[in-house]
Amino acid sequence: MRFLPEEEQRRRIAACFTRSDLTLEQLWMRYFALGGSLSLIELDAYLNGLTTLPRVDRDMLAHAVNEWLDECGPARAPYSHSVRDVKPLHGPLKALVDLLDGAHRAPPERLPAVVAEAGRALDLTIGVYLADYDQRTLVPLRPGGAPLDIETTVGGDVFRRAGTTVTRDGTLWTILLDGVERLGVLEIVPDGADPDDPVLREQCRWLATLLGHLVTATTQYGDGLDSRRRHRRRGSPAELLWQSLPPLTAATESVVVGASVQPAYELCGTVFDYALSEDRVQLALFDAGVRTGGADIAVVTALSAYRAARHGGASLGEQFAAVAAGLDELPGAPAVHGVVAELDLNTGLLRFLGAGGPAPLIVRDGEALPAADPATTRFAAVGRCPAAEVRLEPGDLLALYSRGVAETTNRAGEAFGRARITRHLGRDAGELPPEIARRLTRAVQVHGEDQLRKDAGVLITRWVPR
Repeated sequence: MRFLPEEEQRRRIAACFTRSDLTLEQLWMRYFALGGSLSLIELDAYLNGLTTLPRVDRDMLAHAVNEWLDECGPARAPYSHSVRDVKPLHGPLKALVDLLDGAHRAPPERLPAVVAEAGRALDLTIGVYLADYDQRTLVPLRPGGAPLDIETTVGGDVFRRAGTTVTRDGTLWTILLDGVERLGVLEIVPDGADPDDPVLREQCRWLATLLGHLVTATTQYGDGLDSRRRHRRRGSPAELLWQSLPPLTAATESVVVGASVQPAYELCGTVFDYALSEDRVQLALFDAGVRTGGADIAVVTALSAYRAARHGGASLGEQFAAVAAGLDELPGAPAVHGVVAELDLNTGLLRFLGAGGPAPLIVRDGEALPAADPATTRFAAVGRCPAAEVRLEPGDLLALYSRGVAETTNRAGEAFGRARITRHLGRDAGELPPEIARRLTRAVQVHGEDQLRKDAGVLITRWVPR
């Protein structure tokens, strides 16, 4: 692609503008209608050679002149580069088309170069960082880049808040999402544009949204991006469990769900699941407690039986019984504890059945509500275990967690405990459930000095009625 020198483009745009018989006000109106955000004075200064403009605005100005010239004659103002007319020549639409075209049939490791090309259409330099599986650092996709600590860096703060910020040097940082799941962050350096411009921010959001989908899609058929997120080899049990898990975040207008499981590379006996609909959310967490051989097969069997029953429209009690039947086919396997639950999103009624593990924890205004202990110590047939019921209020946090969260001990033998869990959930200050879950499991790891004898898994739900 050959780019036209900026001064030559300005001179020829000004000449075409003179021939067009447009007034400056008419030209500005046409430019503004195309999405331009500069003032009438700034355009006048540019046409008279007193200032420069970003390439995006130069091309919008050329397009505004050309729209009029197409009605009056063959002479056209030049764009900053030569392209075929069948594709958009400038601005956010060109960036999105570049991203889609570049990613088509591209291997995952080519995605950073595709993103860079799309950024150039907006006069942006874009760096991509993905969260590692420990959710401690943000790993750059460009070779040679330094990772960012999630707890102490600007990029990490943007990841924790799932937000956007601008640093003093004019760099714009924004969250990278696939739907509502946090994948990482984007580091965006504008070339002459104002990073506080709401139009630019909206265009960056479009790019981040599309890129998030592409990251997830390409990860499904190649290891190029996934390998960047791994700090070490993952064992076979952990690989099986990770491949069985749903995304760590999901949301509708009425509910947000977030999860975290650790240790990421030695996960052995804890899985979770959920299903969101218009009227209810269904939740499950299965925990073998021990981290010995067969624990992974046992919890995956429980998860598969639960999903099969749920997909078939089974009631809560029938789901519970289906898990029991699935586990009965594994003689000698470690005992699996857990909870299956459903929350009515219209009334806030929570119904759950538990088998030996910790009861669901509900936190309201920083305080834990009394919750019924599981009615049985094991998964059993329908009818033996009546479902417990609790009425939630808007904004309540509901947490299902594995035994490893509360039972992890420090060097002095002190367990992390339910009280600490409550304190962590109670100080969320508006945080999103996935960040609360990440922060909680990280606190458990710190308490246990990164020596977890049992998996730490948590599934957090916040009910926010429409």
